[in-house]
Amino acid sequence: MRGSVIKRGSTYSIVLDLGRGPDGKRQRKWHSGYRTRKDAERARIELLARLDQGSYVEPSRLTLAAFLRDQWLPGLTGRVRPTTVHGYTTNLERYVLPRVGQVTLQRLTPAQLNTLYAALLAGGGKDGRPLSARTVQAIHMTVRKALRDAARWGLVVARNVAELADPPSPARADMRTWTAEELRRFLTHIEGERLAALWMLAASTGMRRGEVLGLRWVDVDLELARVAVRQTLVLAGRQVVTSEPKTSRGRRSIALDPRTVTALRSWRAAQLEERLAWGSAWTDSGLVFTREDGTPMHPEWLSDAFDWRIRTAGLPRIRFHDLRHTHASLGLAAGVPVKVMSERLGHSTSSFTADAYQHVTPALEEHAASTVARLVFGP
Repeated sequence: MRGSVIKRGSTYSIVLDLGRGPDGKRQRKWHSGYRTRKDAERARIELLARLDQGSYVEPSRLTLAAFLRDQWLPGLTGRVRPTTVHGYTTNLERYVLPRVGQVTLQRLTPAQLNTLYAALLAGGGKDGRPLSARTVQAIHMTVRKALRDAARWGLVVARNVAELADPPSPARADMRTWTAEELRRFLTHIEGERLAALWMLAASTGMRRGEVLGLRWVDVDLELARVAVRQTLVLAGRQVVTSEPKTSRGRRSIALDPRTVTALRSWRAAQLEERLAWGSAWTDSGLVFTREDGTPMHPEWLSDAFDWRIRTAGLPRIRFHDLRHTHASLGLAAGVPVKVMSERLGHSTSSFTADAYQHVTPALEEHAASTVARLVFGP
C-alpha cells in the first residue's frame, strides 16, 4: 500500500510511501494531526490522488508568518510599487499575522480565514473599533495574492484556500460631488491665492492628488494646452515618494481649458519669482507645484489645506479626491462621451467609468433622447 493511517497518541497520521530515492532507500512522508481516522482516511485518498497527478507537495512546518515575512514580501521588491508593498505589509502585520501567523502554511483553512474576517469586522481596528467591509476585503485580496504565489511556488497544494473563503462585500460608497455653481464658488473663493492654479487644475482635469503633486514642468505644454501624467507623488508610510501611475491607462495626456492654461502661466511666473528670492537655497525639483523653497508638498498637507478652504468658503464638505468625481459627473451630465471621460480620468476601461458614475446615466439618456429627436423632427 502506498499510504497507510496510523494512530499516534490521540491523533492519527498518514504515512505515504514515495518509493526509493536516488540512494536506494525507501522514502516515507508523514502527515500528522488528524483528529479522527475518518479525517485521515479522507486525506490519504486526496494525497494519493495528488501523487498520481504530480501535484503532491511534501509536508512542511513553514508558518504563514515565516512565508510572508521571509519569502513573499521581500520577493515583491522591484516587481510592484513601493506604496503597494507598504500597503501589503501594513495589512499583514497589523491584521493577519497576529491572529493566524502561527498557523502552518499548509494547514491554513478557509474556515480560519472566515473567522479572521469576522473578527476584524467585529473589532479589528484601533481601540477595538470595527473595520469596514472595504478594508477587510482589501486584506483578503492581499492574503489571496500571497497564497496564489505560494501555490505557484510549490509550497502548498495547487489550491488557494483564500479562493474558498467568504470575505465581506463592501457596499458602494456614496459619491459626494459639488454642483457646477458650488465649484464656481470655490474657484472664485481661491482666486489670487498662491496655489490657485493647483485647485484650478485639479477641478478642471479630474487629476488625482498624487498626479497633481507629481506633475513636472517638462510634462506641461502650455502652447498645445496639454499636461502628461507620467509620475505621481504619494505616501509610502510616512515617507513621500515618487511613483509611476497604477496602470498603463493612468499614463495619459489631458487637454486643458483656456482658463486653466492662463492660471498655469501666471503660476509659472510666480514660481520663478520665488526661485529668485530663495537663490541658492531653492530646491530644483522640477515639479509644477512646490513649497516656497521648491521642495515637494506633502499630500496630507494638501488635503488639509483643501478642507480649510472649503470651510472658509462655506461649501459642503467633500474630499480633495471628490474634485475628481465632480469633474467627471459634470462632464458626463453635459454630454461628454463616457469613453472620452474614461480616457481623461485614466480609468482602466470605459465600463468602469460608466459603472462608477451610473448616477449620471439618467441625464445622459435624456440628452441622447433629445438629441435624436431633434435630428428626426427638427428643433
